[in-house]
Amino acid sequence: MRARAGRGQVSVRPIPVAGRHSINAYLLLGRRPILVDAGIPGSGRKIVDGIAAHGVDPADLALIVLTHAHIDHFGAAAQVSRLTGAPIAAHRADLEPYRAGRVREPYLPTGPFGSLLSRMPALHATVQPVEPDLVLDGARRLDDLGVAARVVPTPGHTAGSVSVLTDDGDLVAGDLIASSFMGSITGRPANPPFHDDPIANLASLRAMLDLEPGALHVGHGGRLDPRRVARWADKEQRRLDRRAARGRIRRRAGEPQPG
Repeated sequence: MRARAGRGQVSVRPIPVAGRHSINAYLLLGRRPILVDAGIPGSGRKIVDGIAAHGVDPADLALIVLTHAHIDHFGAAAQVSRLTGAPIAAHRADLEPYRAGRVREPYLPTGPFGSLLSRMPALHATVQPVEPDLVLDGARRLDDLGVAARVVPTPGHTAGSVSVLTDDGDLVAGDLIASSFMGSITGRPANPPFHDDPIANLASLRAMLDLEPGALHVGHGGRLDPRRVARWADKEQRRLDRRAARGRIRRRAGEPQPG
């Protein structure tokens, strides 16, 4: 089923959490608002203020969707839920780190930048645990919550990674893909600093591109053109194939394998 573009049902609004584009949450505006991701620890008030800046009463928030259990995406989830009263949705495969308030260790860097970031103490912090109100096992429509969109499992970055695809063709992709250097070079596709399974993640990215989204909205960076992402994915496939042939790809044990 291809994404349907141009119907104007859902507006996607970025909420910068750190820097201009370094870490983003997203507000989906349909009949009711839904928040995708909840930033770093302590950013809850900033996110709630960002919701209000888009003319939305934070108390009207219908749902908080967490794309995956990394500290910069669920760090303030419990706080945002408490401030807004909104329930939390997250995938079952990442329940362990959500409930522990701590990411799975070690981080598996995708390159030198990730190796540097993995040494930062903030990425290894323990935050307030999250017990999702809605536990996702597969794709799930969001129409009953006021948004013409669906949550789609996109494993690889973590086992429980998900993306949100609106019926208008906007893909809110979490860390399925990023802009270069944590969003500092907007519009240029790149790997985020870490992937638990880069092969599975690339398979998930290709599956989402096959649905022909009109734009990708990522956790680190701005809007990405799917045609440019597809060209990047072809190059990344060749790179991963070379590394796999030399036995140089690290994959977390127990991660889902691409089918």
